[in-house]
Formats: sequence, C-alpha cells, structure tokens
Amino acid sequence: MTEAQIAECPPLLFFDTGVGGLSVLRETIKLLPHAPIVYAADYAGLPYGMKSEAELAARVPALLGRLVERYKPILATIACNTASTIALDHVRSALNIPVVGTVPAIKPASMLTKTGVIGLLGTRATIRQPYVDRLAADFASNKILLRHAAPDLVYAAEAKLRGEKPDPRVIREAMEGLMDQPDGGQIDTVILACTHFPLLRDELSEAAQRPVQFIDGAAGIARRIAYLTKEISWPAAGREGIFVTTGALDDIEPYRPTIAQYGIKRFETL
Repeated sequence: MTEAQIAECPPLLFFDTGVGGLSVLRETIKLLPHAPIVYAADYAGLPYGMKSEAELAARVPALLGRLVERYKPILATIACNTASTIALDHVRSALNIPVVGTVPAIKPASMLTKTGVIGLLGTRATIRQPYVDRLAADFASNKILLRHAAPDLVYAAEAKLRGEKPDPRVIREAMEGLMDQPDGGQIDTVILACTHFPLLRDELSEAAQRPVQFIDGAAGIARRIAYLTKEISWPAAGREGIFVTTGALDDIEPYRPTIAQYGIKRFETL
C-alpha cells in the first residue's frame, strides 16, 4: 500500500502477539470485505501471557504508536485478550484514533449457560486480571466461573496455522483443567479468552467428550469495528492486506498459505 493509497483510504489495524488475531479479522472481513487491512504480530514479544503487567503496559502502547505512525490507520484493534486487559487504557491514552479491545465474553456466556457453571480458558496473565474479576462481578455474580490457564494452546493454534497437527495432549489437558475442578462436571459453556483459542474450537469440542458450547468475542468485536467505521466508504476495487511482524520474516513463511486466505499479500517487519 503506497502512501497515496493510505491517505485516500486509511486501513484497519489489527494487533496481536501472533496469528491468533486472525480469528477477529475473519469476523471483521465478513462485515467489511473491502476494508484495507494491516495485521501486526509481535512475534518478538511472544508469549504475552508469561510477561509481567508492567512489561506489557509499556510494550504494547509503544509498538502501537510506531504502527500508527507508519500506517496511519483509521482504527486500531488489540486482537489479544492479555494485551487488552492490561494495556487497553494505556493505548487509548497514547493514540488519537479509536481503539477497540478484546475482553473475555463473560456477559454473553452468562446469558447462554443453562447450568450456571461457566468455564474460562485463557493465558496466565488474562485469568488473573482484576478486569476479569470486574466482568465476573458485573455480569456473572450469580454464576460459577471456573478459570484455567492454558498457555500451551497458543502454540497449538500457531502450529495448526502452519499446517501442522496440534498436540492432542495439550488440547486434552486444557479441557481437563476446567472439567476436573469442583463443579467442573456441570460446565456447559466455555469462554475462549484468547484470540488464538477459537482457531482450535473443533479440537477443544472433541476433547470435551460431551456437549459444551464455546463462545468468544470475535463477532462482537467485528460489529463494534463496523459501527465505528460506518461512515467510511471503502474502496469498491477490493482490499489490500499487509502483514507486519516484529520478528524475522523467515519465521512467517510457514504461515503464508493461511494468511493469504485473508487477502494479505505483503509482508514487512517493524
């Protein structure tokens, strides 16, 4: 995308640690098929779930500031639950464009559950955040919310998008981490509180070994993005996509066939 093209139709910026944010991008493309896209992956910082709050509160706004300066997006989406629950307010303070965050879908899960027992799978950083406590208090105070940290699911999802078979042990242990808790046998709804995890929905469903509904926030985020950009006339000629990484471009090679399905053809480093 040339500077002239960016000025004529600024892109939507999506930011994640890796390719998990493609689950959010997928839903956004359904609503805004012609919007130009810049997808940024902080592979140099992966995994966020193992970093401290202080590290992420400094790193995420700094990286998004550089991305906004280079690509001049009309809106930025932090397509990462961990980064959003820790750094969303910092990013909004630092940028002069709308910023959409990604938070665990506790409110819709509380409306879907019939048993009143909800499971939440996330990274270690996400499940311990006060933000999640507040969501639970506001929207699921009369429900049982069981949390389990499953950071290895991030790597399983990344492997799947490289065309490899995810480790079934990792999938199984994630579900057992929820189901084996007290009251876990009554879980009927599981929140996928990491944007990588919806990419493993089929594998997680099989590992559950009983009917469980999985929910994530991707569709709701896409609707929010569409609402905030409803006045924009996107180019009828179609959208152009750029993938930018903080890591090495060679490391992206195994993902290119999957990424290409999202109309992303250009690859750059930050």
